[in-house]
Amino acid sequence: MKAIKVINPGANSTLEIQDIPTPEPATDEILIKIGATALNRADLHQRAGKYPPPEGASEILGLEAAGVVEEAGTNVTKWKTGDGVFGLLPGGGYAEYCIMPEKMAMPIPENLSFKEAAAIPETFLTAFQSLIWIGELQRAETVLIHAGGSGVGTAAIQLARHLINARIITTAGTEQKLETCRELGADYTFNYKNQNFAEEINRTLGKNSVDLIIDFIGAPYWEKNIDVIKTDGRIVYLSFLGGHRIENINLAPILKKRLKIMGSTLRNRTESYKINLVQDFTNHTRSLFEEEVLKPIIDKEFDWKETDKAHQYMQDDKNTGKIVLTGM
Repeated sequence: MKAIKVINPGANSTLEIQDIPTPEPATDEILIKIGATALNRADLHQRAGKYPPPEGASEILGLEAAGVVEEAGTNVTKWKTGDGVFGLLPGGGYAEYCIMPEKMAMPIPENLSFKEAAAIPETFLTAFQSLIWIGELQRAETVLIHAGGSGVGTAAIQLARHLINARIITTAGTEQKLETCRELGADYTFNYKNQNFAEEINRTLGKNSVDLIIDFIGAPYWEKNIDVIKTDGRIVYLSFLGGHRIENINLAPILKKRLKIMGSTLRNRTESYKINLVQDFTNHTRSLFEEEVLKPIIDKEFDWKETDKAHQYMQDDKNTGKIVLTGM
């Protein structure tokens, strides 16, 4: 099969389509002919040599895919050749074929294309895990979702609105992204480039008004997050795009407000954890995707031969929602 390989991982890396062996499914796995995959920032980090795949995972980039079952392992009972499926991958999405444990695959709703289905797994499962499993968001609570125009951000807004009916605050850096956040269900939106979101939240909603914060940025937002979070509030960190070191940090508010501060990744979770997450997510959301209440937000589609351009588009932070690769 053909797959995209990273040549010379690091600052000067390049991508090259090469012929490599087609993976063979184990007894409880399925082989998928990929119809579409989607980009994640983890792909850029791995290409830069900063995010190696978990032990035993494919070194090929790509953390999600949608396609058709080509072959099923001898113990597989849920799927047969020709079934349309989508799901998480520990790696291997930038290729013509990939393998996936049968219990991690989800059926593609009839109303979704391959590219739409491929835009769901990583972002929606990350958001579902962060909001519900870890953040324990409850009805009538207030959640602040940073990077609201990102793939995970657009998914988190929809889940917070349609599963929880929480009050939703988002931050983003362009009016286009903020408008998308509002269309998806955000109640309050703030442009971090020209507004101090903490001051705006305190002025609009009152001091200590946020129950849960989902943060991808890290260090630059620490003090503002602490300023708006209420007593017994929770902060979930998914990334540190703005840096992870804070000078002269004051830890006292953690005790004073009885805060829970948590960090999470998804890729290096155990297979059993991911299976349980996928099953819970499917039970809560499948009908909502079929009814188009929930929807993947796709900014741009690239042919996989133009993956370099797709990576640069993401690196430049131009996307609102997901970037999808097709044409495998």
